[in-house]
Amino acid sequence: MNIDALGVETVGDGMTTKQRQSTNQPLLAADGGRERTMRAAYELFSRGGTRTVGVDAVVARAAVAKMTLYRHFPSKEDLVLAFLERREQLWTREWLAAEVVRRESVPAARLLAIFDVFSDWFQTPEFEGCTFIQVLLEYTDVTNPVRVATVANLENIRGFLRELAEDAGIADTDSFARQWHILMKGSIISALEGDSQAAMRAKEMGTLVLRHRGIKLDTAVS
Repeated sequence: MNIDALGVETVGDGMTTKQRQSTNQPLLAADGGRERTMRAAYELFSRGGTRTVGVDAVVARAAVAKMTLYRHFPSKEDLVLAFLERREQLWTREWLAAEVVRRESVPAARLLAIFDVFSDWFQTPEFEGCTFIQVLLEYTDVTNPVRVATVANLENIRGFLRELAEDAGIADTDSFARQWHILMKGSIISALEGDSQAAMRAKEMGTLVLRHRGIKLDTAVS
C-alpha cells in the first residue's frame, strides 16, 4: 500500500483502501476462514501470478489450515477461478468502470478518460499490470477453465467499451471495442516496461481513432 498525493491509502489495483473495504464484507468468525483465504489469494495472485504462487503461500498468508482452504476451494483451480471473479468485481466494475463514469459525463470523453485513470494507476509504486493478461499467458490450454474464464473477463471489459461506444454514436461497436482494448492492453504492457507516459501516448492514439470515426472531440475533451 502507499499514500497518494491526496493522503488516501491505495492498493495495487488502483482502488483506495476504503473502496476495497466497501466491497469486502467484514470478516466474521462464522466464515470459516473463506474470506481470509480469498483476501490472501487476491493479494498474492495479483502480484505473483497464479502459477507461481502455491497453495502453501496462500495458507500461510491467510493464517488458516490447508484443510480449511480445501474445504472452501476443492482445488487450486477453484481458488484461481474465485480470484478471477473477485478481480473482475473489484478492478473492472468497481474501480475502472466506476472511476471512468465518475470522471466524465460525455461518452467520448469517458473513452479517453480510461487512459487518465490508467495514467494515475501506472504512477503508483505498486502497479502490477493486468491480471487477466498475465493469467492468459500462464494458461495456454484453450480448454482450461481458468483460461476460458479469463477470456470471458476480457470480453466483459470490451462489453463496457461497446456500451461507451454506442453511447458516443460509434458504428460497429464490436470492432471499435477491440481496437480500444488493444490500446488499453498495449499501454499496460508499455507501462510495465517502464514507460511512465504509456497511458498518455495511448490517449493520443485514441484521439486519432475517435476522429477517424467521425467523433467530434471539442465537447468530449476538456
